[in-house]
Amino acid sequence: MEDGRPTRTFLFGEAFKLGLTYLVLTALLFGISAIFSGSQPSETASEGFVGHSAVVVLVSGVLSFSIMSIAVWRFRGTRMIYNIIACFLISGLVSAADFFLTRELYEVLYAGDNLDFSISSNINDLFICWAGFFGWSSVFLTLLYSFDVRDRERRLAAVREEALSAQMRALRYQVNPHFLFNTLNSIAGLIEGGSATRAERMVISLSRFLRTTLTLDPFHDVRLSEELALQEEYLEIEHERFSDRMTFHIDVPDDVRQALVPSLILQPLIENAIKHGVGALVGTVNISLNARREADRLLVTVENDMPREAVWPKPVGMGVGLRNVSERLRARFQDDGRLSAGPAEPGLYRATLDMPWRVG
Repeated sequence: MEDGRPTRTFLFGEAFKLGLTYLVLTALLFGISAIFSGSQPSETASEGFVGHSAVVVLVSGVLSFSIMSIAVWRFRGTRMIYNIIACFLISGLVSAADFFLTRELYEVLYAGDNLDFSISSNINDLFICWAGFFGWSSVFLTLLYSFDVRDRERRLAAVREEALSAQMRALRYQVNPHFLFNTLNSIAGLIEGGSATRAERMVISLSRFLRTTLTLDPFHDVRLSEELALQEEYLEIEHERFSDRMTFHIDVPDDVRQALVPSLILQPLIENAIKHGVGALVGTVNISLNARREADRLLVTVENDMPREAVWPKPVGMGVGLRNVSERLRARFQDDGRLSAGPAEPGLYRATLDMPWRVG
């Protein structure tokens, strides 16, 4: 939480409830012990002063518990063995101070009640008080440790989320310059070839595509239907260049279109298919995209024709977009998302995204 204030407020509330519960249970325990002890003091015998007045016990107990809790909070360290020893010593000092100050108060207020103020007659109650304070300090220390751990986890989660967001944005921005570079090359080629009208249409399509993509938050997911619509806009751009050499087919059921995917996750795969499929073959190249649900997984596959005589490993530059996709999946899903890519058979290249099934 910001500046730790909500955490401290919650800690005070929890400590108060825990302390009240501890006091009630302790009082109940001592009450039951007194009932079943069966010892009744005679009228002439003096009794110890501890516990003679419920008001004094309540006031001194609340004050001592508060002082001890503050001391435990203030002097606790990072090593648990040190903290336990500190709790033992603090509870001993507080119980001794409580014992002697309470005795002085009783001597003033209850001097005529035939009470025994000697240490020897009340020493057992002193050690019982010490044990009770030590028990509370240990419980309170555990509460503090729990809140420290939870606060540290919240801070680490915030830092991790911020780092992940920065990583996702950096990976996402790798896509846009790559795509822009390819598209501008296509526009330049059309202009050089005298196809000014087609180049103009491509510029308009590029402007519309960039306006759409730049409004997306790379840290948030989109429906697969929205991602497909973006890729169709991109294919309109590339169709201006490869209109007679490229066919594209999408096979995605309506229910699968509602699945959530990282925005622009398909962009590098389709770029890769066009650059190393359409750009490497002389004849017509077919690019297909299909998606399906298998149990709790979403599988999205992009296939394209490729030269049958292509030598593997992949050509230089072919792995930039694929590496980008793989890193985005790892950043978004850790080990629960992966990309597999490579020749499926002679003349066919296949890239498959495997990620958790999610709908929104």
